[in-house]
Parts: sequence; C-alpha cells; structure tokens
Amino acid sequence: MKIAKDNIEVKMEIPGAIIRQKTDFGDATGLGKISGEYFSLSAGVDTTPLFLGLEGDLCQCPHWGFVIKGQLATTDANGIEEVVDANDLFYWPPGHNVKVNSDAEIIMFSPQNAHSQVINHMIEKTKA
Repeated sequence: MKIAKDNIEVKMEIPGAIIRQKTDFGDATGLGKISGEYFSLSAGVDTTPLFLGLEGDLCQCPHWGFVIKGQLATTDANGIEEVVDANDLFYWPPGHNVKVNSDAEIIMFSPQNAHSQVINHMIEKTKA
C-alpha cells in the first residue's frame, strides 16, 4: 500500500500547519517493540539474494515508511510489483523483496525483533 502526500486527506489546516492523516495504514497488533530506521540505498540494490533462506525467500517483516528521495519497487510472493517514489508513504506487508530503481533515502518503522532477524540474516549473506 502506498499513497502520495498530496493524496492524504487534510484533517486540519491552520496558519503554519497542515495535518494530513491516512487511517487504517497497516495493523501493528501484537508486533511488540517497533524500530525506526533510516536507509540510504543506491540504485541497483536488490534484496533478492540477501533474502534467500528466509521463509519463501522473502522478507517476512512488515514495514511502514516514507520515501524521502528516489524510487523503490517491491515484489510480493505472487509477483505483484509496487513502485514507491519520493514523498510517498508506504506499507510493505510481510512477504516482499525490494529493488532500488534510483538512489533512495527512506524512513521505516518495523517490528524490532522480526526486522533485526532479517537484518542479521542479510549480514550473514554478505559474509558468504
């Protein structure tokens, strides 16, 4: 799921402030502690080989985030691709790979335990 900033409903606008809110943007029920993450990624980065060995060879951790700059594409287990661009909010449900189409910076919020396991798995893959 993604949405461009300009498509997020304005809930309140006063001089000096505009508050936009997209409700029902994923479900964090029972996920425990959340980590905030800032990723700087170069064009051409592809997580596919780094996720080999995980369930379905995909990241099984959900992420909520914002693209500061660049463009990324996710592909799910059914092969469905979704592209997110600068100024998009996004939700990536469990079961995805990520490819970076142009240099990108993103902020993500992820279940800490689950994403730490994925990151550690990727670290081990880079050592192999």
